[in-house]
Amino acid sequence: MQTKPKKILIADDEPDILEIIKYNLSKEGYDVYTAKDGNDAVEKAKKIQPDLIILDIMMPYKTGIEVCNILRSQALFQHTIIIFLTALSDEMSQIKGLEIGADDYLNKPINPKVLVSRVNAMFRRINKVEESGKILQIANINIDPIKFLVTVNDKEIILAKKEFELLYLLASKPGRVFLRNEILIQVWGTDIIVGDRTIDVHIRKIRQKMSLDCITTVKSVGYKFSL
Repeated sequence: MQTKPKKILIADDEPDILEIIKYNLSKEGYDVYTAKDGNDAVEKAKKIQPDLIILDIMMPYKTGIEVCNILRSQALFQHTIIIFLTALSDEMSQIKGLEIGADDYLNKPINPKVLVSRVNAMFRRINKVEESGKILQIANINIDPIKFLVTVNDKEIILAKKEFELLYLLASKPGRVFLRNEILIQVWGTDIIVGDRTIDVHIRKIRQKMSLDCITTVKSVGYKFSL
């Protein structure tokens, strides 16, 4: 059976950028939709239910961060990949975006080849987790890679995709210490440049959502899953 192409929504108030990104992603076989501002992005996301959303940070009516916050508050978009486009390079802006659920950042001006590579890499890693099919059961925790579902004491915990991938990696080998660089490569890939604080932000979100201290920090080394 032929797989349906992945749906991507791009939101930016600059028509030239929309055209460039749409052209390059369409060539890769994706179904690409566009939105011209923050309000348009929210409405089209609800209508289209894309697999991945690319949001410009600075948009009229609602910023990309506001759009991300609105979408992440709804169960329907908990597992949607969200990438920010930004001309802002300061670390605090990136951390704020990651804390509300962004999966990655791309800096302007856009390099179409880099963007396509990053999008393809995102989908490859998700497919790899899904194809493993191995449900992890550790004490009262159940982690299902097919449904992207985590339960603790039979209570469902909703994690964003990157949070899920990170938890799944650590829980796949309880007690083993994963080096920080190893985590970045396994979860974000070699072709995605993210700050070192990215892991810390995601670990903090996982701990908060699960209300469990199941991930131990090994100072100056990395992290391990332990109960």
